[in-house]
Amino acid sequence: MNAVIGEVLPLAVTAAISPLPIIAVILMLLAPRAGGASVGFLVGWIAGVVAVSVLFTVLARVLGLSGGGHGGVASGVVKLVLGAGLLLAGVRQWRSRPRDGAEPAPPKWMGAIDTMTAPKAAGLAFLLSAVNPKNLAVLLAAGVAIGSADLGVGQTVVVVAIVTVLASCTVAAPVVLNAVARDRARVVLAHVREWLVAHNAAVMTVVLLLIGVVLIGKGIASL
Repeated sequence: MNAVIGEVLPLAVTAAISPLPIIAVILMLLAPRAGGASVGFLVGWIAGVVAVSVLFTVLARVLGLSGGGHGGVASGVVKLVLGAGLLLAGVRQWRSRPRDGAEPAPPKWMGAIDTMTAPKAAGLAFLLSAVNPKNLAVLLAAGVAIGSADLGVGQTVVVVAIVTVLASCTVAAPVVLNAVARDRARVVLAHVREWLVAHNAAVMTVVLLLIGVVLIGKGIASL
């Protein structure tokens, strides 16, 4: 189990440091309906991470990607494809960055955050964690790593829980900080949001390229 945990840790961290969900939850905390919307967003994010991780863990088991032989080769091919996809995504992220210090235009859905209810926030978070291509690819790789290992049910649950906690910690941290010290949190979160908006492209490019290289290396080792 320790080897599997070591393999999924960088993938979970990649999901955690995706700037968009962090910016979204911070905007919710700075909005009038801070409490309900932000908690709904956190619940939706966790649900999405669990759903995708479990889905691809089960699929990896059903498709026989565990063990050596053809299963090991298939697992290696999946990792190679995902790694190459993340490398391409990293290159596209960097090429699409704003030039000359211009602030990137926020997604259209961010304009509705101020009036977002808890159920809508949960739905948005689920889409960002489970359907967003970059996050989906990372969690798919984590699910394949878990499902292709010879783990028992209990061990599988533990590893999925570790992935979920790590992938959700950056979304949960602002919510907890706001609940503990709201006045101070608003100042800190505003600065964090500004930094993430300004450096979104650079952060995502570095993360996607690094994880892409790691997955390609693991894929080659599995062949």
